[in-house]
Amino acid sequence: NWATSLAGGAQFGYTLLTVALLSNIMAIVLQSLAARLAIGSGRDLAQACRDGFPPWAAYPLWLLAELAIVATDVAEVIGTAIGLKLLFGIPMALGVAITALDVFIILYLQRLGFRYLEAFVIAGLAVIAVCFAIQLALADPVWKDVFAGFVPTTEIVTNPAMLYIAIGILGATVMPHNLYLHSAIVKTRSYGEDTNSKREAIKFGTIDSTVALMFALLINSAILIMAAATFHTNG
Repeated sequence: NWATSLAGGAQFGYTLLTVALLSNIMAIVLQSLAARLAIGSGRDLAQACRDGFPPWAAYPLWLLAELAIVATDVAEVIGTAIGLKLLFGIPMALGVAITALDVFIILYLQRLGFRYLEAFVIAGLAVIAVCFAIQLALADPVWKDVFAGFVPTTEIVTNPAMLYIAIGILGATVMPHNLYLHSAIVKTRSYGEDTNSKREAIKFGTIDSTVALMFALLINSAILIMAAATFHTNG
């Protein structure tokens, strides 16, 4: 998300904000469907794929999800190591080792209960949101141009360089392994087994994921706007 939004804003200004918005709408729809599947059937997306597809289809789906997770984690591990080096001068190899300890923190929080893990993630996102609010204020973008960036343009598909970044933004927002994860997370909620209870659980689950993704859109847009105002405008 950070890499694609920074690159998109720096190279093409506010034009790709429309891609961030459309990608977010796609993610909202797909996560809502994943939640409906999990709550309605009692099976998450991975279990449904295993039960519903023959092995020749189910195993490649599993492999693709694993590869997507690895690709995402590589970016996160290296990105964190670079951040530690920039902030504190820690060597890259040591930074990667420190980053690996994050996994044990996550596992410990998960043992305490899933709500502790959610609180940890929300706290991290809140810090990011505050940081980018400050950076946006310092970048001082032209808000008329920002809102114009949410209007679709054919240049996105006719310009190969722009299309490449647009596909990156789409792939960083609508991630397959995230759909598997979300369908499993909603099953941790407490709800009854009768139809009305499941309907209510689906409604609140959809609201929950929609609010979370809209918050993610604000942060992704802030990254792109900051990059456009700071780098694209000044050359």
